[in-house]
Parts: sequence; C-alpha cells; structure tokens
Amino acid sequence: MLTRLQKIISDSGYCSRRKAEEFIEKKAVKVNGHTAEIGDRADPDKDLITIYGEKLNTKGVALRYIKLYKPRGYLTSMEDSHSDKLITDLLKDIPERVYPVGRLDKNSEGIIILTNDGAFANDIAHPRKHIAKTYRVTIPSKVNEEQLARMTVGIEIEKGVTTQPCTINVLTEAPERTVLEFIITEGKNRQIRKMCSAVGLEVSRLKRTSVGGVKLGMLKPGEYRDLTAEEMRTLRAAMGKSDAPRKKRAK
Repeated sequence: MLTRLQKIISDSGYCSRRKAEEFIEKKAVKVNGHTAEIGDRADPDKDLITIYGEKLNTKGVALRYIKLYKPRGYLTSMEDSHSDKLITDLLKDIPERVYPVGRLDKNSEGIIILTNDGAFANDIAHPRKHIAKTYRVTIPSKVNEEQLARMTVGIEIEKGVTTQPCTINVLTEAPERTVLEFIITEGKNRQIRKMCSAVGLEVSRLKRTSVGGVKLGMLKPGEYRDLTAEEMRTLRAAMGKSDAPRKKRAK
C-alpha cells in the first residue's frame, strides 16, 4: 500500500516525521534510486528507501521510550559533527535508533524523552497538544513582581514572537539569588532564557524537571532508563490519548 514517505520513515523508528520531512527537503532520501520530494509515496513492503545511502528498515523495530538526564555541555542534536558531546553518546546498550523529543540547549540540563516511535514523538512535540514542561531556573539576582508579571502574561522575546501565558512560582528568594519554577506549554528556541533576558534578568542555571507530568526523579546527570507503564499512562493522558500501550511493530 502506498504511504507518504515521511510516515514510512517515522514508523520505521529512524526519526520523527518532522525530521523525515527535513531529510526529504535536503534531497537525502531516495526511493528505488530516485531522489524523493515532499508529497511522494512509497510501498514500505516493496520499495527500497535510503537516507544518505543507508537502507531504511521498514520491517519494524521494538518501540523504546526512554527518559534521560541531559547534563550541561551536551547537545540534543543528532547530527552535529563539530561537537564530541551529543546526548546519544550517553546511551549504552540501546540497539534501537532512538532520537530526542524536543530539545534542551547546550547549557541547560534535565529531563529529555527519547524514542523511536515517530507518532508518539510527534504528539509530544506538536504545539497544539500544549504539553506542560516544568523548569527550575536560577537567577543570580533579586526578581521583582513587575518582571514576574510581564513574563507570566506573555512577552515578546524577539521581533514578532511573543510567548504564551505561563505559570511562574518563586521557590526561594534572596537578595543575590532567586530560584523560579516555570511551567510552560510551548517550546520556542531558548524560550525561558529569552523571556528572562527581555525583562533584564540573567539565567545562571536552567534545569527541566518534568515533561507532561513525567518527572526527572532520582536520575543523575547522564543516567537514563525506560519509562515505566505509569509514566507512559501519564504522558498519554497529557496528550489526550488512551492509556492502552502500542504494540511492537510487526517484523
């Protein structure tokens, strides 16, 4: 049966659907030797699909759902050839090709979800799902009520880009140090750092503590483990999905 290429690539566990579209746009995907374009379809059971010359396994793989504590200094990117610190370097004994859902910038730390389930990744990352993410943010100064109010209601972080309303709680407060908890439902690039910068605040530490209700817990920097059944139910509830588990793809 003919299926859109980005769906075939996503279902194979190679990457997310959005990333698959990027590969197609970069002319990296070929079907039976012919360069593919956005909108092309293929038969996963009959056609030979390659990405940068690598044959795509369309027969299916075991689905993995992992949470990892990304340390500071590591990149979320899967492709950056200029860095020797990628989060995938931290994964040991994971035979499946998993990829991060969303991102944390190099100087940030905390929980990140990795999976090879393209549909699942798309649901978590899609802006319309409004998946809540919680961050612990350390500011090396005092934060006043006006600054908090401006960030809470939504603030322009660059020309034409305004954040959605969010929740900000003050966890600890001192003249030279304030710790805030941000709960946001979007994921613009370096969003919290830019929000703080827009009101004259500097961020000295930023740690994501939960995604969709799944908490970082007792993981230490660099550690990871598979999500539990309860954590999967929590994520599916946040996405408005049934808690029935997906089956392993047929081989």
